[in-house]
Amino acid sequence: MIVTTTARPDEFATAAEVLAEAFLHDPVARSIVPADADRRERLAHLFTAVLRSGPGACGVVDVARREHDERIIGVAAWEAPEARQGALRRELGQLPRFMRAFGLLGLPRAMVMEHRLQHHRPAAPHWYLADIGVSPAARGLGVGSALLRSRLDAVDRTGLPAYLESSTPDNRRLYARFGFRELAPVSGIPGTSPVAMLR
Repeated sequence: MIVTTTARPDEFATAAEVLAEAFLHDPVARSIVPADADRRERLAHLFTAVLRSGPGACGVVDVARREHDERIIGVAAWEAPEARQGALRRELGQLPRFMRAFGLLGLPRAMVMEHRLQHHRPAAPHWYLADIGVSPAARGLGVGSALLRSRLDAVDRTGLPAYLESSTPDNRRLYARFGFRELAPVSGIPGTSPVAMLR
């Protein structure tokens, strides 16, 4: 059985490592953090910065575990509708981690790609699934579905829509089962074309 809980701030680093492992071969993550020898470590810095400046500060970070097992095997990071307020200040507070993730030369490229992703987000208040990932060893166990189900039930009670970008057809099929519909492809991301989806 998969159990989902809200992560404590002291669990963000571990949650970021799970996301780094899950996104190691993701096409959008490859565009932002190109492959090299320390890519997993750089992704862990990126996700730690994202969790601390976004969902962990103004939203919720859900984690999944097997029953009676303390190891985190899945993570879903959601930004609350008000998360854009003060986002730049929070991101600047994580600048050293972003720099470790992107490097000085990669930071402008990452900022351009983030702007392209943000451009497609709805103007109306919504919950934003910033990141969801499952440890490769736990794939096929229903971890992603458990994470989505638990948070979407709470989102539905707010009466607000949920939004995400999906980078692969397999992921889009999963999100469609939870009521997300495709809006439009997000252009300008080298090597891939993620799709904006709304529920």
